[in-house]
Formats: sequence, structure tokens, C-alpha cells
Amino acid sequence: MAVADDIALVKKQEQSLILAAFNEDVAFALGSAIRTRALAESMCIVIDIRTWDRQMFFTATAGTSADNAEWVRRKINTVRRFQRASYRMVLERGEAPFSPQAGADPADYVIAGGGFPIQVKGAGIIGCLTISGLPGRSDHGVAVSALATYLDFDPSDFALPPE
Repeated sequence: MAVADDIALVKKQEQSLILAAFNEDVAFALGSAIRTRALAESMCIVIDIRTWDRQMFFTATAGTSADNAEWVRRKINTVRRFQRASYRMVLERGEAPFSPQAGADPADYVIAGGGFPIQVKGAGIIGCLTISGLPGRSDHGVAVSALATYLDFDPSDFALPPE
């Protein structure tokens, strides 16, 4: 599949995976489902779910490190600033770090998959679901699959094809 096709699919994900509401219970349900999957599939990941003003769910599975939490922080910043999935940034720009002229210091922003905007109908993007620990495309896929499942969609309808 061409990069343009992947970009179109990520845009479809962003436009379709919109929650009716978001609160602590939704964050816990999403995060718990991802953790259950991670344990079943032996994924070494960090999961962070938040609104822009506070963290609502965080967990790390065995095999992760402080580096994963740092990647999460930088992915969250990227989603918040550019208002799109961090993996879409990879597809649109490549993985080269931001230049100093972009005003997005690489110490605080990263172009890497795994940050997905949490959108609420009528409110827009209010936060981020972020995964770190797998290759970026897979981090993105875990987030998308969880949102699709929570919304009662077939996750395969939103899955990126293997590279």
C-alpha cells in the first residue's frame, strides 16, 4: 500500500473514532482493555490516556523503561500541537526530527507513531491515547484497535496493512 493510501486510512481513523463522551470510566475501560491485550500478547508497552490538563490512565508492562514514558510525553506534545495522530506525522513528514525553525524542539516533540487524538463529538480533540514500546506503526495500531473495539467497530476496518 502506498504512503498516500496509509495517510488516507489514518485520516479515516481520525474522522471515525470519535467518542460520544470521555471521562475517567472511559479512560479506565480503554486502558484496561489495552493492558489486557498487552499481557496476553507479551507486549512491552506503556499506555497513557489523558485530557490536555490531566492524566487519567497510565500503566507499564514488564520490559519497559523510563525511556518509554519519555517517548509518550513527546508523542502527546506532537498530537496536541499538530492536532493529528503522531503516526500521520510520520507518514506526511518522515521520521526526521523537527528543525529548530519549526519551533518544536526535538527534546519536547517527536515524529513517531503511537499518539492518537481523543476526540469527543461536539468538543473536538480533548486529549490523547498514547502507546510506546513497539515500532511506531504497531503502537499506532494498538491505539486504533482499542478505540475501534470500544466504539463497537470492527478493528480490521481500520487496520493498516503490514509493511
